[in-house]
Amino acid sequence: MAMVEGRSLGDEASDSRNAFDLGTFVGDLSVEEDADSDDISLEGLERELEECKSDDVVVNILSKGTKLRDYAKGVENNLRQVELDSIQDYIKESDNLVSLHDQIRDCDIILSQMESLLSGFQVEIGSISSDIKILQEKSMDMSLKLKNRKVAESKLAKFVEDIIVPPRMVDIIVDGEVNDEYLRTLEILSKKLKFVEVDPLVKSSKALKDVQPELEKLRQKAVSKVFDFIVQKLYALRKPKTNIQILQQSVLLKYKYVITFLKENVREVYNEVRGAYIDTMNKVLSAHFRAYIQALEKLQLDIATSSDLIGVDTRSTSLFSRSRETLKNRSSIFALGERINILKEIEQPALIPHIAEANSQKYPYEVLFRSLHKLLMDTATSEYLFCDEFFGEESIFYEIFAGPFAVVDEHFNTILPNSYDAIGLMLMIRIIHQHQLIMSRRRIPCLDSYLDKVNISLWPRFKMVFDLHLSSLRNASVKTLWEDDVHPHYVMRRYAEFTASLIHLNFEFGDGQLELNLERLRIAVDELLIKLAKMFPKPKLQIVFLINNYDMTISVLKEAGPEGGKIQLHFEELLRINTGLFVEELLLEHFGDLIKFLKTRVSEDSNSSSEKPITVAEVEPIVKDFASRWRAAIELMNKDVFTCFSNFLCGMEILRAALTQLLLYYTRLSDSIKKIDEGSLLNKDLVSVSSIIYEIKKYSRAF
Repeated sequence: MAMVEGRSLGDEASDSRNAFDLGTFVGDLSVEEDADSDDISLEGLERELEECKSDDVVVNILSKGTKLRDYAKGVENNLRQVELDSIQDYIKESDNLVSLHDQIRDCDIILSQMESLLSGFQVEIGSISSDIKILQEKSMDMSLKLKNRKVAESKLAKFVEDIIVPPRMVDIIVDGEVNDEYLRTLEILSKKLKFVEVDPLVKSSKALKDVQPELEKLRQKAVSKVFDFIVQKLYALRKPKTNIQILQQSVLLKYKYVITFLKENVREVYNEVRGAYIDTMNKVLSAHFRAYIQALEKLQLDIATSSDLIGVDTRSTSLFSRSRETLKNRSSIFALGERINILKEIEQPALIPHIAEANSQKYPYEVLFRSLHKLLMDTATSEYLFCDEFFGEESIFYEIFAGPFAVVDEHFNTILPNSYDAIGLMLMIRIIHQHQLIMSRRRIPCLDSYLDKVNISLWPRFKMVFDLHLSSLRNASVKTLWEDDVHPHYVMRRYAEFTASLIHLNFEFGDGQLELNLERLRIAVDELLIKLAKMFPKPKLQIVFLINNYDMTISVLKEAGPEGGKIQLHFEELLRINTGLFVEELLLEHFGDLIKFLKTRVSEDSNSSSEKPITVAEVEPIVKDFASRWRAAIELMNKDVFTCFSNFLCGMEILRAALTQLLLYYTRLSDSIKKIDEGSLLNKDLVSVSSIIYEIKKYSRAF
């Protein structure tokens, strides 16, 4: 060991500079052999030695050169010394340890006691939890019982309330007057009666046996009382001069629950009240409409009779055979005039007959027709709404109005067969259409079938009267109707006014059947007019007659509005054709030689150059004749035109057309003269075109 120590000390300096050779140091160790050395494994030793290089203690030991065995002995000695020191310390602290031991033992005893106490607490807590659970179950059971008892109490209270008959209710039903309080009590009684009749459980209850007789007595008493009351109110409707609508709205509707009570509880009594109301209103309204119709009939103004037709000659009728009133209104037979205003007054109030009669006013039947149906619509609307609200039945209306409908039908069936006023009939058709629209806007369907029936009855009558007018034209006697006068014929004026009226009334409706009938009427009047024109001996008079009638017809159609349509266009075409014919006739009358020359020689010269050419001698008489009298001839034409034509504007147009045609003829003559050899010799006799134009303008300014 000394050698090792010496070597170690000698090499200390060099060891600090060089890495420590652990292999060399380990190689110097001598290991005692053990019998079990064969079982020792050195595997992993190299790795463990490498790990020890980093241990501070090992590095420190090895750096000092200490032998491992010596170091181990030193450690062992140190441990032994520590052990001895520990024993000495333990001996010194033995009293304290004994005391500590006693304390620990006492703690064990206390903890044991606490354990016993806590165990007792645990047992008691378990017992309390069981009690709480039991109490909870009892609480839930009691809550359920309470809830059931409350439900039972509420049902029982409602049962008692519904079935009990309070003394106050008995007093009101038996002795009270029928007023608002009575109606409220009646409603409560009705609920009690429904309650005992509807619920099967109530029927089996013992309480019902005590209450039911009393309820039945109250029901009978209430029925008797309200029946007498409502019948008394219904009889008030029969009093003269009673305003039915006010009575219905302010009195009857106030007690409409009486009807509901009777309907729900005593159907037989309800049917009796219902029948009494129907009978009362049927008679009252029938009497009202009958009186109103009788008053209206006094205001009727007769417009047309069976002989007032377009093609019938009325000149032979004595003036004394017609009343002054009828003669005054004969213009209304065929002309619409102010009668159209009735369609603008469609929603005006109905006429008040005694006021109109006091003022000595008379009206065409369509005015009375509108007034009657206006009253019917307003009355029907009010009654329909009342029946629906008071009785809750729409069918009652039709039973009530069976009487008024019969009264109006009886009147209408008397008037219609004697009506020959086609304009009035068409106005009534349009009035019915407007009334249908009014009822549709009101959303009241109660008059739909009635208005349809009236409309259906009006159309055949209108068609029959229209066919009478048509037949009067087709079968008219030309000799009877003919007058030696070229001015518009009264038959044609009738036709024009009649057609214009119907066209105006059909404008917004476009009824194809009516348009077809008007076309048939036009064909008939065309044929009659041609026959009348042929009665004139001269063609010129025939043409003048046709022009006057066509012009008058067009004027009337235009006055009625811009709706003349095909009929107006037809007559305008006829007027144009006949105007051309008259212009030719007029010019032939005053400038016959000029026109004949132009139509024969000039046309032949222009079409064929092989014919004999026109010579100065041939044209000279014509030129001189025209130059000598053309102004006088135009003046005569002017007088002739305005003598023949009653319409100034029509005559003006015809004269202008004649003068224009004359200018064209003379221009052709002048052109033809320029082509004649030595035609310049006639220039001194030719009238300048500008002079003729000036003369034409002079007449135009005069117009």
